[in-house]
Amino acid sequence: MAKAKTPGGRRTTGTKTAAAAQGAATVAVDAPAPKKKTSIPQFISEVRAEARKITWPSRKETWITSVMVFIMVLIAAAFFWIVDTGLGFASRIILSLGQ
Repeated sequence: MAKAKTPGGRRTTGTKTAAAAQGAATVAVDAPAPKKKTSIPQFISEVRAEARKITWPSRKETWITSVMVFIMVLIAAAFFWIVDTGLGFASRIILSLGQ
């Protein structure tokens, strides 16, 4: 497990001085600042601003991607049909040996 880096960017060694150990023991952690409440109109305006940043694909890109997905589904269906048929045939052979 990697050691955490110090603010200076250098890794610390495993030894601490007595003053550093005592200083670490007396440091108090401040409570996080309370989050600012967002009003509904402000939230809606922020959502609209983020929605304007979206880059939508063109109709051609959507069509090409849909065709590619359909082709991959057909290939996967054919693969699993072949594997299923092969395993079914093999299990029938193995079970017929036991009769």
